[in-house]
Amino acid sequence: MGPDPERERKRGHTRETNLKEEARMTSQTETGGVTGTRDKDYNLIWYVESCLDNALRLDTYIQDAERDGDSEVAELFRKAQADSRKGAELGKGLLRSRLEKG
Repeated sequence: MGPDPERERKRGHTRETNLKEEARMTSQTETGGVTGTRDKDYNLIWYVESCLDNALRLDTYIQDAERDGDSEVAELFRKAQADSRKGAELGKGLLRSRLEKG
């Protein structure tokens, strides 16, 4: 039996989503001329968004592990989620300080 399409949709794992993400990532050669956002600022924004997205996604994985009664995996995902949240907070702080400086 193949993957559950509804479960994969909830997790954001669709072929279309994955292809769009790959295209977005490979086309990011913009150096600020078009968007007005320097690479380092963009990279920090991307990092924060990725950390937050990961924390959100891990919530689904934690629920899956708990539903399956696998507390060991659920705990691993909780720790990873905490790390993702911490990364997001660190990134936001750094971005905030750099943007305030101008």
